[in-house]
Amino acid sequence: MFTGIVEEIGKIHSVEKGLNSGKITIAAKKVLEGTNIGDSIAVNGLCLTVTAMGAGYFTADIMPESMRRSNLGGLNRGDEVNLERAMAAEGRFGGHIVSGHIDCTGTISKVEREENAVWVYIDIPEEYLKFVIEKGSAAIDGISLTVAKVTKSGFAVSVIPHTGEETTLLKKKVGNIVNIETDIVGKYIYNFIRPKKEEKKTTLTADFLAENGFL
Repeated sequence: MFTGIVEEIGKIHSVEKGLNSGKITIAAKKVLEGTNIGDSIAVNGLCLTVTAMGAGYFTADIMPESMRRSNLGGLNRGDEVNLERAMAAEGRFGGHIVSGHIDCTGTISKVEREENAVWVYIDIPEEYLKFVIEKGSAAIDGISLTVAKVTKSGFAVSVIPHTGEETTLLKKKVGNIVNIETDIVGKYIYNFIRPKKEEKKTTLTADFLAENGFL
């Protein structure tokens, strides 16, 4: 589990792309502290398992499902990514519950400055809009942010200077693709309360009983 508080901006050292999967090596420093092979690190919000590491880098495999759901398949050598280690039990919960399982990608549609903040508008697939509420939380490329507005095609966040400096978000441009993880609590509640498809029922009638010799 993660909190969406980015610890470090890493840089892609190499990307090996297969037909539908891949392997990524990322130059980093802080997230390597206390990390062992098999541990989890969120890369642009996507939970990846460390398969190899050395002085100043770690490597992780990207399975086909992760390639389909995220923007990692479009990364190249030199690109920057947001990094966060899995939450330590004794750590502060500074963001919100982030699973590291990407729902979909979104497209940055507009960027506007308002005094010390920057508004970032993101369009997402319609099927995920039901999980986004104003003043709720969403993770964008692994960054825990408050949903400031909900639009017909997506949502907007207002980014403070500190978040802009510590993450890659404000380096993005209109048209760039970002990873989206909606609020996991909202998804569970929706699943619990949504109408379930009715199972086919057999109606027992007098005619049915007569036809089968019971009457």
